[in-house]
Amino acid sequence: MMKEKAGVVFSIAKDNAPVPFCTISKSVSTGKNSIAYFSLAADTDISAESHPKRKILLVADGDLEVYSREGERGVLKEGEFILLRSGITAGSRSNSGTVYTEITLEKEDIMNQTIKAGEVFKLADLLPYQDGKIVNMDIVKGEGMKFALLSFGEGTGLSEHAAPGEAIVFALDGKAIIGYEGKEYPIQAGENFHFAKGGRHYVKADGRFKMALLLTLE
Repeated sequence: MMKEKAGVVFSIAKDNAPVPFCTISKSVSTGKNSIAYFSLAADTDISAESHPKRKILLVADGDLEVYSREGERGVLKEGEFILLRSGITAGSRSNSGTVYTEITLEKEDIMNQTIKAGEVFKLADLLPYQDGKIVNMDIVKGEGMKFALLSFGEGTGLSEHAAPGEAIVFALDGKAIIGYEGKEYPIQAGENFHFAKGGRHYVKADGRFKMALLLTLE
């Protein structure tokens, strides 16, 4: 179960603001694909460690430098992410402070072939807008989770349906209205929303809108 209140617009960045001189982690989901928030104060770091599973790091605010003993290195800004290979010894640090989400992947989870380990990508740039259409791209899919991108042309939206699992929405560009259990919630780039499993919801673009959807399927 995700440790987020359903049916409320929130901000991962604001709700997990760095504390001076500290690094902080918060477990959000401990299912098959674990999810956690990290906040690093300015000039702090997480020492390089070896992890047996692949990880995605998605920055909500600030700057994050990721490095590995195997030579991989990248600097991420808001809305950017990196895929870390399993088995490498990787660490992270921040000059000005940062908040990011860490998603742990299982061996059988399938990554989109456009995503190369060790490269920095901006989520909103991975798929285009098309007038009058909704464009969808799966970044990761597996038995326990799905991480997808959607772009909504002006006037488009998703009709009401029930969530097959718990989900976190990451608003990436523009504005939209999320309908959830009979109420409407305006959302804009930089904000987040949590659907409970079985929660009835819809999405209406307010102009053009892009979002990422992290869905757990336990």
